[in-house]
Amino acid sequence: MTLRIFTEPQQGATYEQILAVARASEAYGFGAFFRSDHILSMGSATGLPEATDAWITLAGLARDTTRIRLGTLVSPITFRPVGSFPVVAAQVDHMSGGRLDLGLGAGWYQAEHDAFGMPFPAVSRRLHLLEDQLAILHGVWSTPPGQVFDFDGRSCSVHIHADTVRPLQEPHPPIILGGAGRPKSARLAATYAAEYNVSFVSAEAMQEVHDRVRRACEQQGRDPATMIWSAGQVVCCGRDEQEIARRAAAIGREVAELRENGLAGTPDEILQKLQQFVDHGAQRFYLQVLDLTDLEHLQLISEAVLPYAPGV
Repeated sequence: MTLRIFTEPQQGATYEQILAVARASEAYGFGAFFRSDHILSMGSATGLPEATDAWITLAGLARDTTRIRLGTLVSPITFRPVGSFPVVAAQVDHMSGGRLDLGLGAGWYQAEHDAFGMPFPAVSRRLHLLEDQLAILHGVWSTPPGQVFDFDGRSCSVHIHADTVRPLQEPHPPIILGGAGRPKSARLAATYAAEYNVSFVSAEAMQEVHDRVRRACEQQGRDPATMIWSAGQVVCCGRDEQEIARRAAAIGREVAELRENGLAGTPDEILQKLQQFVDHGAQRFYLQVLDLTDLEHLQLISEAVLPYAPGV
């Protein structure tokens, strides 16, 4: 199992704080550093100390880190124009030396769309946008050299000289989708995704979702083994009960609730719960770190969990 760090900077973080966590994640040997793509905090009317854009953040991290993979979990399709987004993704991939993973979703947080004046269409329309974006990304990045990629979709049409938007990775950065594995999501994943993520549910519920996507792969003639199956939970690790309680309080959570619904406890407890997810098919895990000022938390996990994670 690969362990990745996943952050929620919309809850309040400067670029300098995000960079410190990304560099610590790199130094401590984690597989990747991811951030959410939100610009409005949840549970706060202000979003202090500041809002940061996920893709500007990734561009900065691409130059300010050297080895760790970078990505979003996930970018709402409503945030950026569908046709021109391959330019952004390809440039960040080049800026990072080919370290980009591309997480995309249909979007769900209407409040931030309302706050910043962005349209938030019905879910059926958002899924059409997502399908068009995936078709454009995959299509333009798969077009032979020297050719033009033409596409007429439900939301837009494009005419792109493919060589102008080539990423560094070949054939292209891995695409990550996720969700509940409903028919449309499962079909899109089977068609376009390199990874399917299910977060903030039990190991049993994760497997049920993954199994639906596996069946969609089989229906389309794709080997499910070509997909990476991932999960994620908020992490709260401590050497003893006092340290666990301190870290839980810092993120406004109760220890008992985190043990039930997250990945919380001593390193041994966390390893045991990770094993449950591995037993239910998880190959990759996103550790959601909510206190971006606590770099000692990352160090503890890197020393007492990472080397012993099941499947490593």
